[in-house]
Amino acid sequence: MSRVGNAPVEIPQGVEVSAEKGLVTVKGPKGELTQDIDTAISVEVEGNEVTVKRHTEQKDHKAKHGLYRSLIANMVEGVSKGYTTKQELVGVGYRASNQGQKLELLLGFSHAIVIELPEEIKVTCESERGKNPIVTMESHDKQLLGHVAAKIRSFRKPEPYKGKGIKFVGEQLRRKAGKSAAK
Repeated sequence: MSRVGNAPVEIPQGVEVSAEKGLVTVKGPKGELTQDIDTAISVEVEGNEVTVKRHTEQKDHKAKHGLYRSLIANMVEGVSKGYTTKQELVGVGYRASNQGQKLELLLGFSHAIVIELPEEIKVTCESERGKNPIVTMESHDKQLLGHVAAKIRSFRKPEPYKGKGIKFVGEQLRRKAGKSAAK
């Protein structure tokens, strides 16, 4: 029995959910999202709740039951509240700046990395003297935001000895001890 899939999704004030054959559309104050749904799963909108049901007890259908319920819950929360991620650039000379949807990163390479971000993402860069630069991204689409954040992090993953690289704010890194000094 799927515990996640059986829980109904509450629809907050100002959010509109419509479920047609194989497609769920969620509209809210922050934007609009759509999601394709497998034919083995049915979605019903009743009042201010969305329920997700499966037709069989197959293992694949049980897995998709919880998956689609979570995706719909993320869409509802995204169009009502939105999502935010903050990434910190740790390292000497690491800098970030943005002009509109272009994010420019200086990460110790011979050239700057310029990324064209999708229109759904709003980006801001904070640089204070004596502190690491922070890149803040906001969006109503959790999947897209996570994908872009992972892409940015992949340019310089944090290394375990000094902790240099791009990390999420609040992330705990596993640190290693360096080489032991010879006696």
